[in-house]
Amino acid sequence: QVQLVESGGGLVQPGGSLRLSCTASGRIFSINTMGWYRQAPGKQRELVATMPTTASTNYADSVKGRFTISRDNAKNTVYLQMNSLKPEDTAVYYCSLRQLTRQYWGQGTQVTVSS
Repeated sequence: QVQLVESGGGLVQPGGSLRLSCTASGRIFSINTMGWYRQAPGKQRELVATMPTTASTNYADSVKGRFTISRDNAKNTVYLQMNSLKPEDTAVYYCSLRQLTRQYWGQGTQVTVSS
């Protein structure tokens, strides 16, 4: 089993920055994909960014140039640096780890962008 614990959400003004962190524990294989998804009220969950252990990163068009995903494989931790935040970035952000045929989710952390 795998557990994911997120931190770093909060309230920020438009144009501000936040950094999310997510640490995975449990039975984690060396080849996996960690990433971030988000879900706004009344909308479906959507991909924000993913980062496999051995391939290039992938970003949603809406966050390219503003968000940066990174990971520390030794710590099984993935980060999401979010800059130039907009009100439309407001959502619950979920950490994800996918390995073999299974995908695991964190509990989610709220990000609110408002003046």
